[in-house]
Amino acid sequence: MKASEIRELRDDELVLRLEELERRLFEIRAQSVTEKIADSCARRNVRRDIARIKTVMKERQVHSR
Repeated sequence: MKASEIRELRDDELVLRLEELERRLFEIRAQSVTEKIADSCARRNVRRDIARIKTVMKERQVHSR
């Protein structure tokens, strides 16, 4: 997911997407312990998407003051 796509989302959509990605990251971590993951870059991509969302949320928080 690109930063430009994330910036187009509303605040409540960002929160939902963040929760979804955190759940996905947990599933990937659990899967990596129990079995081999098909997509080895999945964890890195999800972590980066989480970071992008948190960055946009922080930017909005700072600019709303």
